[in-house]
Amino acid sequence: MAKSSQDSALNNETLKTIYARHSIRQFETRPVDNDTIRMILDAANQAPSAHNQQSWQFITIREEKKSALSKLVSNRAVDFPKPSSSILRMAARSIASAPVIIAVKNTGSLIQHGSELFRIDRDQSFDFFRTMEIQSSAAAVENLLLAATSLGLGSVWLGILYLIKDDILDFIGEEKGEFMAVVPIGYPKKTAKGPKKKSLDYVLKDLK
Repeated sequence: MAKSSQDSALNNETLKTIYARHSIRQFETRPVDNDTIRMILDAANQAPSAHNQQSWQFITIREEKKSALSKLVSNRAVDFPKPSSSILRMAARSIASAPVIIAVKNTGSLIQHGSELFRIDRDQSFDFFRTMEIQSSAAAVENLLLAATSLGLGSVWLGILYLIKDDILDFIGEEKGEFMAVVPIGYPKKTAKGPKKKSLDYVLKDLK
């Protein structure tokens, strides 16, 4: 988007939040109250989902459990080559720094009921409905990130933790289902801008 167009868009509060959102990895020690966390999660829960199944689950992690999760990630980092290991250690530091962590998993409910809903073979439908669950939960996580930004909070989607997804699911006591995201949330320790994005023209293909 050209700068003049972006400046115009920033008169809209929703677009202003979208442009302001960027990953925050270090947080202040002050806590985030329960009402604010519930507000963020309720916004996440309003995301579109395939057949309105809302096949996601949110798990909040704080205090001793949060410290244990950080230690788990740090300990597992040694099992990976240096690039992945370094990012896992960075993720562990972000988890330790944030006052609250939100884990997101897919429940598998759409996969379970999709075959009956569409009356197609279960083997045929698995990838289809699994992809729909991932798309739905990704929309919920984006709502979560934007809601946090709109309330003056920082957040980061720790995608690297997919490397140890089974450990994460076991840690949160949710072995059944599928790992989606771990998101630390808190007040940013430093004020900084996010990385510069590629221009819209770079990523846009206009078919006529």
